[in-house]
Amino acid sequence: MASRKTKKKEGGAKRAQRASSNVFSNFEQTQIQEFKEAFTLIDQNRDGFIDKEDLKDTYASLGKINVKDDELESMLKEATGPINFTMFLNLFGEKLSGTDAEEVILNAFKMFDPDGKGHINKDYLKRLMMSQADKFTAEEIDQMFQSSPIDAAGNLDYKSFCYTITHGDEKEE
Repeated sequence: MASRKTKKKEGGAKRAQRASSNVFSNFEQTQIQEFKEAFTLIDQNRDGFIDKEDLKDTYASLGKINVKDDELESMLKEATGPINFTMFLNLFGEKLSGTDAEEVILNAFKMFDPDGKGHINKDYLKRLMMSQADKFTAEEIDQMFQSSPIDAAGNLDYKSFCYTITHGDEKEE
């Protein structure tokens, strides 16, 4: 009888995976591996799904033993189906998607590059960012420029910068 129960769970997993199969393209391979490690830690009974007992055991391993069932059920209801690894990635993708799409950010920078050179002078950009809309401080701008591709003439390569914003630093090891 266990095989029938397993088959039923696998069917649910396949439905969940089909519904969000493109979620893997939202993350770099290293991020996916880190999420897989986290998923494995939470999936205490190693059945490939995170359920209420897994959450309860995870909390207990962290020293919190009085977690209410309704809290755990509320967490589980955030998913649209059984929480297999794909659904887990999908949930985190929704939570972590605070950054605009690369194209949106790129188009914003292009507004300050009418000649389409692919770069903007960092001093000009600094003046704009410190005087318009959500004004940045000089320290915030300097921090941003520390991880920005700026050439010898003081120009920010905003295409590379947009990639870094949306995908992380490609030189990370």
